[in-house]
Amino acid sequence: MFSGEYNHTIDAKGRLIVPSKFREQLGNEFMITKGLDGCLFVYSNEEWENIEKSFREKPLTSKDARKFMRFFFAGACSCEVDKQGRILIPNNLREYAGIDKDVVSVGVLSRVEIWSKEKWLDSSDYDDMDEIAEHMAELGFGI
Repeated sequence: MFSGEYNHTIDAKGRLIVPSKFREQLGNEFMITKGLDGCLFVYSNEEWENIEKSFREKPLTSKDARKFMRFFFAGACSCEVDKQGRILIPNNLREYAGIDKDVVSVGVLSRVEIWSKEKWLDSSDYDDMDEIAEHMAELGFGI
């Protein structure tokens, strides 16, 4: 399980330090792709295989399913951690997420999310958490 929030900067070549806590769980090679809300999603290879299997079982007759598969898988790539604990984030993914310098890496259960710091701060408005918690309870989630 991934948890925690870490601030880093991305270098001019597009390399980002992966927090050691995340590297321990991800291993030296893992998958990165376009995420929702304008961030990037990072998955261990094991979790990625589970996702692929799940998508293979979905019917291609659904236009939304086809469109989401294109969005999710077309930008996906494998990343390898270098000796300094960094990964190279491809330019197309950096552009999608608006990442140019300051980055926030966030652990979210089965994945890591990589955000531009600006987008992270903009999305971190938690004034409506009581209302959201009520909706989550309706879905069967409790804390």
